[in-house]
Amino acid sequence: MSVPVLLYHQIAELPDPKVPYKGLFVHPRSFRSQMRWLKGLGYKGLSVRDAWPYLRGEKKGKVVVITFDDGFLNTLENAAPALAEVGFTATNYFVANQVGGSNVWDEKENIPLSPCMNVAQLREWDSLGHEVGAHTLDHCLLPQLPFADAHRQISECKGALEDMVGSEVSSFCYPYGGNEQIHRQIARESGYTSATTTISRRAKPDDDVFGIPRIYIRYRHSTLEALLRVALK
Repeated sequence: MSVPVLLYHQIAELPDPKVPYKGLFVHPRSFRSQMRWLKGLGYKGLSVRDAWPYLRGEKKGKVVVITFDDGFLNTLENAAPALAEVGFTATNYFVANQVGGSNVWDEKENIPLSPCMNVAQLREWDSLGHEVGAHTLDHCLLPQLPFADAHRQISECKGALEDMVGSEVSSFCYPYGGNEQIHRQIARESGYTSATTTISRRAKPDDDVFGIPRIYIRYRHSTLEALLRVALK
């Protein structure tokens, strides 16, 4: 049985109507509406960690996996209350060296800076029952890096985040979705149990657990469009 794994970035109003890459934003009202509709349609929203038996085909049920990239503070402020309202959990993939920083990797694209959670806020995210995942040290496009640098970005991120949260970090996400077989091998050897990509389709039990696909939910998607992407992808 295939499982939809949703991909979000920022849950916030557009800082400017002309901002590039509007797809990185979903309005808080839209997000809340999407979660309410999923709940009403009988879906159970889960983090990657909580959904693991469903992703591997060991359990069956009407589940949807909810993930956020980059650890933005607005996901704690705007997404977490909406998730709590419907009893869902989610995974947030943090960029270890920007915990308490911002999305500096987006500056070259003229995307406005937005704060990322600090350590206390990361721990609050964890305390709410959500998962802390890893998204490299510096949000690098891994295929462009030499092997040693890519290895450090993947492996050292795990330990850095574990020191912050005080528990195991087992889920990884490739920045920009960029990965090759060697990066999947590094993630496996570093002790992660899964890694997500930007391949756009539902996840199947026979997928490589270090190449889990996700369905991108963007600013332009209405609640109906978002639900159709869940149902039909």
